[in-house]
Amino acid sequence: MNHLDLSKRLAAVGDFVPDAARLADIGSDHAYLPVALMLKGKIDYAVAGEVVKGPFESAQKQVKKDGLEDRIIVRLANGLDAIEKTDEINAITIAGMGGALIRDILEAGKENQRLNGNERLILQPNIGEQTLRKWLWQNQYEIIAETILEENKKIYEIIVAEKTEKVVEYSEIELLFGPFLLEEKSEVFQTKWARELHQKKLILKQLEQAANQKERSERIQKEINLIQEVLQP
Repeated sequence: MNHLDLSKRLAAVGDFVPDAARLADIGSDHAYLPVALMLKGKIDYAVAGEVVKGPFESAQKQVKKDGLEDRIIVRLANGLDAIEKTDEINAITIAGMGGALIRDILEAGKENQRLNGNERLILQPNIGEQTLRKWLWQNQYEIIAETILEENKKIYEIIVAEKTEKVVEYSEIELLFGPFLLEEKSEVFQTKWARELHQKKLILKQLEQAANQKERSERIQKEINLIQEVLQP
């Protein structure tokens, strides 16, 4: 991947980063996202955080190659521990992980006082979007935007959230499908949930032939009913 030619998924994440942001990109891999945004003049400063030594070194090399060492700091750290108060971060991107892992990173960051509440969170979970939305809701973050896209036959959701003083309330359906995505019901959204519906019906069929699976069968049936309700014209 050319560092200026981001994947469709990463480019969509970058679109939600505010202009002139001070960005922390967690799990930055080759630092593709902060490097591309810096070269385009979209951000003023960035921290590229990596917990694994190999990707950390790759990120260092990429930043050095583009002569950005004074504007993009690469740190070997676990999750939001890559952020220091002096960084004055106001945007955090976490992409390409499971929703439960992103939730755990945010929870640890909250406990370790690495979140100041002024950051925009731009999150791209590969799975477990509902889990992540629940954490945001429970920690008084408002979802301000969402998008869904398909790339290389995989479907990705991006969730953008900011801390709010007002009471945040989401229904069970909004937490599962996403409040903005549910409103738009795009073609990609419908493709994703048609696939999910097919898989859940297969699972239900197997459960019905197994013993002692009544509770799980009922849960899967409830999910099937929800998806069918959302997908109906």
